[in-house]
Amino acid sequence: MTAGHPPDRRPVIAVVGGGMAGLAAAWQLSQDLGPSGAGSPRVLVLEAGGRTGGKVRSAEFAGREVDVAADAFLARRPEATGLCTELGLSDALVAPGAAGASLWARGRLRMMPAGMNLGVPTRWWPLARSGILDPVGSARAAIDLVRPHRADPGATGDAAVGAVVTARLGHEVTERLVDPLVGGIHAGGVDDLSAEATFAPLLEADRDSGSLMRRLRLPDPPPPDPSRPPAPVFWSLEGTTARLPAELTAALVARGVAVHTGVAVETLTRRPAERPSGGTWELTLAGDASSVPGATGGADSARTLAVDGVVLAVPAGQAASLLAAHAPRAAAILGDIGHSSVSVVTLSVPSAAVRARLVGTGFLVPRTSTVGGRTALITGCTYLSRKWPGLARPGDELIRLSVGRYGDERPDSLDDDELAAAAFDEASVILGIGGRPLESLVTRWHGAFPQYTPGHLGRSDQVERAVAELPGVAVAGSALRGVGIPAVVGSGRAAALAVLASLERARPAAPTR
Repeated sequence: MTAGHPPDRRPVIAVVGGGMAGLAAAWQLSQDLGPSGAGSPRVLVLEAGGRTGGKVRSAEFAGREVDVAADAFLARRPEATGLCTELGLSDALVAPGAAGASLWARGRLRMMPAGMNLGVPTRWWPLARSGILDPVGSARAAIDLVRPHRADPGATGDAAVGAVVTARLGHEVTERLVDPLVGGIHAGGVDDLSAEATFAPLLEADRDSGSLMRRLRLPDPPPPDPSRPPAPVFWSLEGTTARLPAELTAALVARGVAVHTGVAVETLTRRPAERPSGGTWELTLAGDASSVPGATGGADSARTLAVDGVVLAVPAGQAASLLAAHAPRAAAILGDIGHSSVSVVTLSVPSAAVRARLVGTGFLVPRTSTVGGRTALITGCTYLSRKWPGLARPGDELIRLSVGRYGDERPDSLDDDELAAAAFDEASVILGIGGRPLESLVTRWHGAFPQYTPGHLGRSDQVERAVAELPGVAVAGSALRGVGIPAVVGSGRAAALAVLASLERARPAAPTR
């Protein structure tokens, strides 16, 4: 039989993982349970590391608090901005103080042309004037505007971003524009990235007749209202973006959610149906589990925790290990997802030593580029104290260099000092920086970016369907449907709702008189 928790007992739900997906799941779970009116569940967040927030983190550097991972989130997506509103942080939202970005192309920095949609040009003349492509590459892109393309609305299936763009606009557009943007977002290469998962409008436009560039052209913005500032593309928070998980953690604790760091979950075991009052699942805990409410076991045995529901908001490999005995197909899919590692090199350099004009928010470096006669190591640069004016101080510029792509193992062969020096050397060539940095900080993110290869969303569907067959269990995180803060917040909340719905279905019917 299917065992539900007794109607007079609050269900216990464990959120495994205290990154943004897990915290968002806990936030959703800590609201009312559902239509039965049974009230909120008891929620525990179990995070193996020493802090919450996952890949959203800040550090003290050069006398300022700076983000060392994501430093903003998309304004047009409602998940993160809505969460900020719920937390009372709407007045703390701040927009970047600069706009636009450059590309390192054909030996110098060139501003990105107007009319771009994730690196795909939608107007030819601004592209041609930018100088990013050579004359042959520019002419090849122009063919898209004059050569008819037959519609294929009945086409199904996925394709790699690079394959679509190269076939329609040529390899230079792929290598010098689309790969730095789409590939940069995912720390991968567009020849291996799913269009359906990373750039769905591209796939739809490719199946329509006519020009790909015209199909991807965004609507012209409405005329500016002089009484209102222009709508930002990105938001951060006063201080740092890492303030978001910190505020969310504090709000969860205020709601009565038990947040435990330094507690890992090693196994997930289905409990016998004849013990419904003790929960459906048993977690084996490791680390500092002595303070976890409800955990049993002593110093000579592993501590265990019985729960009714579980949200697995952990990296794909860890989720695969926990699910292997219960949903082997889901575990196999999760275990096969490749991941790339990236590093962030934050530098303070004397303002007078920077000879180039720092225009916009920074620049991107295509993977085929050379800097100083060698294949580029850095993938991009953010002018931190220009993008976020609150970080500006007299006498120095803060810049942040991104390093690492899928398949590039060079950063792993360098220690922190060597990596900082190598990254700075490339930046000094591009920006004309003399001397050495005043300070440097290297932050490494191992296995941080899941790679969405073609067919990824279909495989994610399979994972979610398989896990949905387990009572009170759901998965969340960047391995499924998006790597940005809004996407993982939405993933966590959706997983929480799935667990609540599963528990509601398992609830015993109230006795009739």
